[in-house]
Amino acid sequence: MNWKQALQDYQHYLKIERGLSDNSISSYSLDLKKLMDYLDSYEIGDSPVQIQQETIQEFIYSIAKTVNPRSQARVISALKGFFNYLVFEDYRDDNPMDLIETPKIGRKLPDTLSIDEINDLINAIDLSKPEGERNRAILETLYGCGLRVSELIGLKLSDLFFDEDFIKVTGKGNKQRFVPISTVNRKYINIYRNEIRVHLPIQKEHQDFLFLNRRGKQLSRAMIFTIIKQLAEKIGQKKNISPHTFRHSFATHLLENGADLRAIQQMLGHSSITTTEIYMHVNRKHLADVLNAYHPRR
Repeated sequence: MNWKQALQDYQHYLKIERGLSDNSISSYSLDLKKLMDYLDSYEIGDSPVQIQQETIQEFIYSIAKTVNPRSQARVISALKGFFNYLVFEDYRDDNPMDLIETPKIGRKLPDTLSIDEINDLINAIDLSKPEGERNRAILETLYGCGLRVSELIGLKLSDLFFDEDFIKVTGKGNKQRFVPISTVNRKYINIYRNEIRVHLPIQKEHQDFLFLNRRGKQLSRAMIFTIIKQLAEKIGQKKNISPHTFRHSFATHLLENGADLRAIQQMLGHSSITTTEIYMHVNRKHLADVLNAYHPRR
């Protein structure tokens, strides 16, 4: 078994057996290719079945010089998963990653925007241009429903259940969930699809996607990043924001206003409550307010 074949087999396993998204598979593949490039550069001929802990440890030492601990931990995690797959498929008897330690990293608190900052970004949209109504609907949906950027660009007309006040969202691993949608959010989506989208030259294979570019095709992740970056520059926003910032703000503002953590977990599509609990650390003042409001000794 050579590395190229092993990588292709692993990608197939991740897609078919694990049901991971294309983005997740791409991330795992890029981390594995770092090891493959290292072996090529040092002319090390070990196959995936032959490679031992010592060689991988040297590779980890080499990337530690150029990447931060968080990226290093991600590479180690990807390699552990790959070699676990080889053991599972009986290609190897052991996992050479078992004794390799992952660097300790602190939990990174997410960047958030205040309600006023979100309003400033939305108000900066030029509604005199056709894409203005689309961009407003995009930002309202990112913030109003807490979507990942991949979930946003994959949102379809057939996923809109406005009569029931829900949208169907396809998240990581193609897992689907229903997320409530507000009256305001519905309003701006309807303005876009009824007044702007209907006039686009929509490509046949993109007819069901909600958000389209001016050529009638599904928007890309990069385009959403660009829209937000340009608006941030326009209003002089100094924070390093991205589409994910709206998702973080969605969760933080819900928590600050008394929402149940389990409900937030379901809306965000987190498989573990531990992931959602990071928002408990974002605004400690909120926790003090809860104590002062509800504790009998307040």
